[in-house]
Amino acid sequence: MNILKTTILMALLTGLMVAIGGAIEGSTGAMFMLVISLGMNFFSYWFSDSMVLKMYDAKEISESDSPQLFNIVRNLAQKAELPMPRVYIIHSDVPNAFATGRNPSHAVVAVTTGIMRALDANEISGVLGHELAHVKHRDILTGTIAASMAGVISLVANIVQWGAIFGTRSDDDNGGIIGTLATIIIAPLAASLIQMAISRSREYDADKTGGELCGNPLYLASALERIEYYAQHATLENSTTSTAHMFIVNPLEGASVKLKNLFSTHPATEDRIAKLREQALALNAGN
Repeated sequence: MNILKTTILMALLTGLMVAIGGAIEGSTGAMFMLVISLGMNFFSYWFSDSMVLKMYDAKEISESDSPQLFNIVRNLAQKAELPMPRVYIIHSDVPNAFATGRNPSHAVVAVTTGIMRALDANEISGVLGHELAHVKHRDILTGTIAASMAGVISLVANIVQWGAIFGTRSDDDNGGIIGTLATIIIAPLAASLIQMAISRSREYDADKTGGELCGNPLYLASALERIEYYAQHATLENSTTSTAHMFIVNPLEGASVKLKNLFSTHPATEDRIAKLREQALALNAGN
């Protein structure tokens, strides 16, 4: 059901880009935005992983650097029937983790030094099980493309806004004043809501699969509870809104006033924990 929902939302996001192009420059603008959408998909496919790793100054490590971490990742990857991903470390006291890579054969898992100190081995296995679930479900590319599309729509809206302010557009342009206002106000909001809905739907599925991979959904529930506590009191260095969706817990939660779930890249952590506890009860009942 979540896969169907994600597909529909991605189609809506692409349609929104084309509609914005049409509102600005008619059929030419619509075609231009469609080409931009396809170009972004191509760029995201090939380069998004290296860009985000560089952004957070993540460093690749070998098995000799952290044997326990490598052993956890290897066991989970084998259980998920995935190739062994590369492992990266981010030097930060704030516990968090993410996965990236264009496909399972080029996957990367990255954890902060803080998460290795704050969580025990079982909890870390829950976190990494969640991240490998994203790899298995191919959520990484979907989330990156959605975030990129939402960013472009916001950029176009800003350009149109400044054009209206400085009089470079007239009411006779395609769509008139209504089209301009829709592009400036409604389109960025709609794009953000769609992108966030995509992200939230993928998190629930990754939690469920991650709970299965680590052997006990309560390991992941406990990890989420700890990471959420730290996220409320500290912000991960270099965090941006365009990459927040990648982390297991939103790294910007402590930096701004909490909004309703509708405006969040992640479901409420307490809801995720509740679902994992229900999953654990169901597994115990079945045994």
